[in-house]
Amino acid sequence: MTSQQIQATVFNAQRAIRLAQETLDIEADAVLGLKQHLGAGFAQAVEMMLKVKGRVVVMGMGKSGHIGRKITATLASTGTAAMFVHPAEASHGDLGMIKPVDLVLAISNSGESEELTAILPMIKRMGAPLIALTGKAESTLARYATVFLDCSVKKEACPLNLAPTASTTAQLAMGDALAVALLDARGFKAEDFARSHPGGALGRKLLTLVSDVMRSGDDVPKVGPGASFSELMREMSAKGLGATAIVGDDLKVLGIFTDGDLRRLVEKGIDLRSSTAEQVMHPRPSVVARDALAVEAAELMELNRITSVLVIDEAGQLCGALNSNDLMRAKVI
Repeated sequence: MTSQQIQATVFNAQRAIRLAQETLDIEADAVLGLKQHLGAGFAQAVEMMLKVKGRVVVMGMGKSGHIGRKITATLASTGTAAMFVHPAEASHGDLGMIKPVDLVLAISNSGESEELTAILPMIKRMGAPLIALTGKAESTLARYATVFLDCSVKKEACPLNLAPTASTTAQLAMGDALAVALLDARGFKAEDFARSHPGGALGRKLLTLVSDVMRSGDDVPKVGPGASFSELMREMSAKGLGATAIVGDDLKVLGIFTDGDLRRLVEKGIDLRSSTAEQVMHPRPSVVARDALAVEAAELMELNRITSVLVIDEAGQLCGALNSNDLMRAKVI
């Protein structure tokens, strides 16, 4: 078919949708088909990766290489030290990156990628264990492997049965299965995940402390219990928190006065001019420790339907304050 003929081809929307549906069916079947291949070999692979003293070195060519890079990233972010080494570059010096204490996870659907098979003897001579993730049990890669993980698929989703589609999906799924089994075996927690993702939303939620986002020092609105109502309002307006803490001489929190309290008192028709802070404050307000997670402060606000909270130190003294805007700026909520 010439380029002119290709350009003249009429787009068939229904055919495109049908092929897309078939692609999803074929790839879903490929992933589900992996379940029957899981057994002692998979458990051995997980145990080997769990006990390796060095790194898990992932290798793969072409599309398998792209999958390998993703598996490397997933392993690294879930507690398994991992790096990707390109097989072609390995033959030109990068093989020196691999040490006997490492473990190689090699990916190839055919198991016969020339660049990969060329370095298998050196890897074996080095003594690094090898896990093969391939679709061919009789391939060179599978024969060299310490453990062979079967990722074979019935057919590719490509109508020509040529482009790696279902096979790479299966490889990716098997890589995720390894990573999940490993993180569970390590006792990997959400906090551990956050430490490797400090810039992500989860990292901010699990690593940001109240002390990181709270207002402190002179920015914290506070008055004594005997302060006049006008003094109370001046302090609240000047600090812009929408609330003022009422504290004793020992800086222990006695109460809080908020914009909401002001509206409610005005609605009741109470003469506030002669009132003191102690008379109008809300006693025993919600407080949060400064070493608590910022997300805990957010949960406290949501639970009590409030927009600001006071922060206390280890001695129970007022040391800060924050509101929902502070948490939003820190991208905690």
